[in-house]
Amino acid sequence: MSWKSHGFRFKSGRKLKKKVREKGLRIRKFLQEFEIGQRVLIHIEPSSQKGMPHPRYQGRSGIVIGKRGRAYLVQIKDGSIVKTLISRPEHLRAF
Repeated sequence: MSWKSHGFRFKSGRKLKKKVREKGLRIRKFLQEFEIGQRVLIHIEPSSQKGMPHPRYQGRSGIVIGKRGRAYLVQIKDGSIVKTLISRPEHLRAF
């Protein structure tokens, strides 16, 4: 018997499910821009897998601290630990 794979999106079906009215791709999410120091909300876009933060960070808020290519560096606080996430703009919302 082999072990079951626990991949990146394992047990995240409810978190990443879209509602009926949200279905369809909106280009403005992919083209939005943020400034350094701006507060953002992590809201994962399930139709785009590139630059997706881990589903455990869904709904968290953070501060944009930089840009890396098309993606943004977002600093969040996980308990007492400060973490830096790399996320594309379609997975972020202005706060």
